[in-house]
Amino acid sequence: MSQEETFSISDLAREFGITPRAIRFYEDKGLLTPARAGHRRIYVKRDRTRLGLILRGRRLGLSLAQIFELLGMYDGARNSAPQLRRFLTVLAERRRIIEQQREDIAAVLGEIDTLERLCADLLAGESVAEGAT
Repeated sequence: MSQEETFSISDLAREFGITPRAIRFYEDKGLLTPARAGHRRIYVKRDRTRLGLILRGRRLGLSLAQIFELLGMYDGARNSAPQLRRFLTVLAERRRIIEQQREDIAAVLGEIDTLERLCADLLAGESVAEGAT
């Protein structure tokens, strides 16, 4: 019987470009549960996959609670219709939030453009007035 490949916290931190502290944070939140050998953490492929899913969820802007829920679905029967429907719901909500943020950013950028033009026009008018005196 072959022994399962294992990883240290440093291995995973290096691979995913995060700090060991971040990995310990996810452990504290119950998202990762590595085996232990004394004080040493021993991660297996399942932990590595879960860490990748956690980081993907974070990139998507999901909350830790949402990530925890999705990881729970991953641990169960994979690709069942209820799980996929729930995931689609989470993604649709995240999309709605990000699209609203994009609209808000576009509005703020438009306001900045207007104020920059106004300031530039005022400065140009002031330069003309200064030249006349």
